[in-house]
Order: sequence, then C-alpha cells, then structure tokens
Amino acid sequence: MFDIDQEHPEYVAKKTTWRKYRDLYAGGDQLKANAGEYLIRRQREPGDVYAERLNRVFYENYIGSIVDWYTATLFRREPGLTYLGVNEPGRKYFSELTEDADLKGTALSDFFRAQFAEGLVTGSSWVLVDFPRSASVAGTRAEEEALGVSRAYLVPYRSEDVINWNYDDQGSLDWAVVRTSCVKKSSIDDTEWRTETVWRYYDRETFRVFRQERAEGPVVRENEGRHGLAKLHRVPLFQLNLSQGQWLLNRAGSLQLEHFNKSNALSWALTMGLFAMPVIFSEREFSQMVGESYYIQLGPEDRFGWTEPEGKVYQIAADNLVRLQEEIYRVCYLTQVGGALDATGRQSAAAKQRDFAITVEVLRSYGDAMKEQIRRVLYAIDEAREDGLHVNVTGLDEFDIADFGSELEDAKALLELGLVSPTLKKEVFKKLALKYLCDARQDVKDRVVGEIEAA
Repeated sequence: MFDIDQEHPEYVAKKTTWRKYRDLYAGGDQLKANAGEYLIRRQREPGDVYAERLNRVFYENYIGSIVDWYTATLFRREPGLTYLGVNEPGRKYFSELTEDADLKGTALSDFFRAQFAEGLVTGSSWVLVDFPRSASVAGTRAEEEALGVSRAYLVPYRSEDVINWNYDDQGSLDWAVVRTSCVKKSSIDDTEWRTETVWRYYDRETFRVFRQERAEGPVVRENEGRHGLAKLHRVPLFQLNLSQGQWLLNRAGSLQLEHFNKSNALSWALTMGLFAMPVIFSEREFSQMVGESYYIQLGPEDRFGWTEPEGKVYQIAADNLVRLQEEIYRVCYLTQVGGALDATGRQSAAAKQRDFAITVEVLRSYGDAMKEQIRRVLYAIDEAREDGLHVNVTGLDEFDIADFGSELEDAKALLELGLVSPTLKKEVFKKLALKYLCDARQDVKDRVVGEIEAA
C-alpha cells in the first residue's frame, strides 16, 4: 500500500505559482474573483476602502494576448506530417489520428496547439498515449483492428494534473501519478452534486486506477493491468518542458502584477480626485451644511475653496505604466509590438526589422520544441503498433503566409543550379507541397507525398 495522493516536492512548490499564472493569463472574471490575492492593501488602509477598491478592480491583460499571439503565429500553418513505408493500414491509421487525435474530433495540430499554450502559461504540459480497452483478448493484428484496441489516442494533461513522478539516472520517466477531479451527479433526478477524484498510476509496464466518488469517501482501486507501451518498457506520458527563457508567464508575471497594482492605484486616485472636498478658512466654528441644494454664509474675513491635487505624481504613475507595458512586451521578445522605446516616440524601420528578427528566432525555437514533442509521441505510437513507418515532422518555422512566393522563387533558383540529386528534388517538392496544402486533409497530403516519392 502507498499514499496515491502524495505530491512531489517540486509540485508542492509550484502549484501556487501555476494558479497565479492561470489567473493572469485568463484575466476577466477569473482574476477579479481572486483579486484579493493580487491587489496589494495599503498600510493601515480601512477595510471598507479596500473592499471598494476590490469591487472596482480592473485588469489590462497584456500577457494573455502575448501567449495567444505566439500560439496563433506558431501554428498559423499546420506542421507537415509524413509517414513513409509500405504498411498501408498503418498509414491509414495515422491519417485518421491526424484528423482525430483524442477520439473527440480534435485535429492533431489543434491538440498540440493547446499543449503549446499550456506550456507558455505553466512551463510544461503532458500527453498520455492510451489505447482502447476491450473485454475480449485479441490473438492477431486483424482481431485487434476489428476490436478497435489498436487505435491509439492522446489525452492532454495540465501541469497541475501530474502530482508525483520519478526519473531514472538517464533522465527517463520511471513512474508518474495523474490526479483529475470533476463535479458530477448520477442522473438528472439526483439533487446532490459530488466531487469525484480519479488517480492514475503509470510505470514502465503497468497502470492502476483509483477512484474516490465523494470528497470524504474511501479511495478504491478500480482497475489495473498493462498499458499500451508496456512492451516498449516506457511510461506512456510525454512531457513538453519549456526552458526558463521560453516560459513566458514566468518572465512577465511579476511585471504584469506590478502593472495591475499601479494601474488600479492610479485609477482609484483619479476617481477620488473627481470628488473635490470643500475647504473653509474661518476663525469661527463652521456648522453649515454644504451641497448642491444648499448655500453657505461666510463672514467678511472667511474664505471658501476646494482641494485639488497638483497631478505631478499622477503623471509619474502614468509614465511608469507605459514603461511597464513596454517591459512586459520586451521580456517576451515582442518590443516592436509593445510600442516605441525611445524618447521621440518613434522607432526606425531597421530597428523594427531587427526586433522582429529576434522574435522569429524565438518562434523557431518554440517550433523545434513542438516538433520534437510531436515526433516523440508519434514514434512511440508507431513502435507500439509495430507499423514500421518512418514518421517525419516538418514546418513550424515560417510565420508569414505571404512569404510562400519568395520561398517558391528560392526553391526554383536552387533547382536551376543543376544539382544531380533526385533526393534533393523530392524533398524540395514535398516541403513546398505540404506548405501550400497546409489546410488539406492528411490523407490528401499523404497521397501527394507518395506520388512525389514514386515519381
């Protein structure tokens, strides 16, 4: 027996940070509901004043837009997937997997697009390779196909879902525990909602499933057996782990929180400045009521006025907010989007091009990480199914749809050099065809690639 709910020390250290970064990414009502954790209370600030500030809180979500921009730009064109080999049923399966990766109708590119966004927010994401289960035991490959148990599919998991793990000396995953929870009830007639928690344990050959149907109920072992990658002696979980420099929320989260507090403080001060306070200069006791429907009577030596802030600190705060906004974009390698960084308010075309060149290099590093993750997952599926195909993943390295014409000209110039290499010619044709047909179905792409190979 062991404690299935035990959490890894690294998980314990990071789970609060993950929750904060999710709020910063989502913004809107999610951040407003948890604003008390992020809006700093001033020293000796009255509770009713702080409560009103919380009620008026707002959030300018720059980091959420940056994450979505990177995700959309990287996956503007679908990755090019080719499956070379003579196993036609295997090629047909991978074509189906490309169109439906999770048995829910999600395309493979859309599946990994969500995995990439998850990585930018929490620094990593997880993919489980699983196979359908059947009560019948298949004796041949044909029976497996008939029962549908060879149809591998993918399951996405967040960083918060994988609560415990261990790596061996070579850095390979030894075992891992996945915990998921949901709120459900047995039927429409049931008046009680309950929180159901499921733990899934995976090692190199076996899996175990534990379930707790109610928050205070017992934890019951529900199922166990060999998982789909057991014959490969491999844990069926694959982690996309971004470096500290690629983890955008970790780079810009503290700046976004500083901007959040400064912008709300400035907004509150400006709002309070609209309600000017009357000031009476008099040596006698003043007890008259002041308001729009009243008048006041002053003596010969009395004076009346209104308080009004000079506004110098407001201007300093406004300038600081602009600098914070630019800094958020800068640390995310997007200075040309955040605005000009010089005193003139202008940025030269050469400077913009240089800045965007840096952004393109960062995008290519993201593309390399995603291609490696997709390749690892597809290789594992191919080995488990024993299809014997060569899986190749290309693309995710061009980020302007208008550059296809120039790329076509470059390819034409390369082929006109007269290099005697049929392999080079085929690879150039395949790369161009897959980019031009990025939105076509995978079976169409496979046919085109097969025809180029056979030509």
